[in-house]
Amino acid sequence: METIQVVLDKKLLQATDKAARRTKLNRSALVREALREHLHRLELQAKQEQDRQGYLRNPQTRDESHLWEAEAAWLAE
Repeated sequence: METIQVVLDKKLLQATDKAARRTKLNRSALVREALREHLHRLELQAKQEQDRQGYLRNPQTRDESHLWEAEAAWLAE
């Protein structure tokens, strides 16, 4: 692991320490986990945007919609 220095305002630091105590993690572990979750959300957002752009370029046809609706109905049974 690498050690870095991060500057936090007092309120954010206090909230971080409170959350660390509540979750029984040390400050570094809490920050690592929060950063991992944030990076994961960013990755998902990027993939969703990529899908959105793809559908804008190549919209789904009516036939494709009906196929998926039939599939979804079968799965719901």
